[in-house]
Amino acid sequence: MARYFLHLAFDGTHYCGWQIQPKVSTVQETLEKALSIFVPDHGGIIGCGRTDTGVHARNFYAHFETALPLIPNFLYKINAVLPRDIAVYSCSEVPKDVHARFSAVRRRYTYHIHFRKNPFRNAYSVFHPYTLDADAMNVACVHLLGNQDFTSFSKGQTQVKHNRCEVFSARWEIISEGMVFRIEANRFLRNMVRAIVGTLFTVGEGKALPEKTEEVIAARDRTAAGKSAHPQGLFLDHITYPHIHGTSNR
Repeated sequence: MARYFLHLAFDGTHYCGWQIQPKVSTVQETLEKALSIFVPDHGGIIGCGRTDTGVHARNFYAHFETALPLIPNFLYKINAVLPRDIAVYSCSEVPKDVHARFSAVRRRYTYHIHFRKNPFRNAYSVFHPYTLDADAMNVACVHLLGNQDFTSFSKGQTQVKHNRCEVFSARWEIISEGMVFRIEANRFLRNMVRAIVGTLFTVGEGKALPEKTEEVIAARDRTAAGKSAHPQGLFLDHITYPHIHGTSNR
């Protein structure tokens, strides 16, 4: 059995996230159905993580195994049967100990907002009618850094052993007609980025001081944080795999 890594991207607008769930459309299920046409023995695809309903991914990785050789022009053929909102960029054979989820050491998300109403940006950015104080929000971001328990920013009843994450960087940047938030960590909890963004909005709107973020983290209580921000502005932007070398694309 050989193991292959898929590098893909998807528009999450019409999907209930990555992971297969009953009676709803997901990216994983759609991709597995397409892969089964060309690799009938793949036995399932393992993704680099989960995404919430409506969240997008510019860079997403998944692996599968097969005892069969990949057909010629595999990339062209699988993209031909996939819907327009999912694209596979490459397929690379990797060592059997490389895992799409557990081998990743860093993940980066970005969240986009715009201040001027624009019907052509709504699918990938969230309209915010009021200007935000970026400086205050970035002071609040400092409290997110380091290895901490992020229970206050996680959905309840998740199937994880602990809620500790190490955040390496978190910062808002002013762009044309809006702002973008970038956050990078070793792992993220369910709903974590959207809950963080919603909490930082309260700081940017002047409803809370930047130091409030430290208090929210210490509370380890989801009700202490702000409302989750809307999903369409959120992108899984980058995944770091330090030990994948010498792969070949097909």
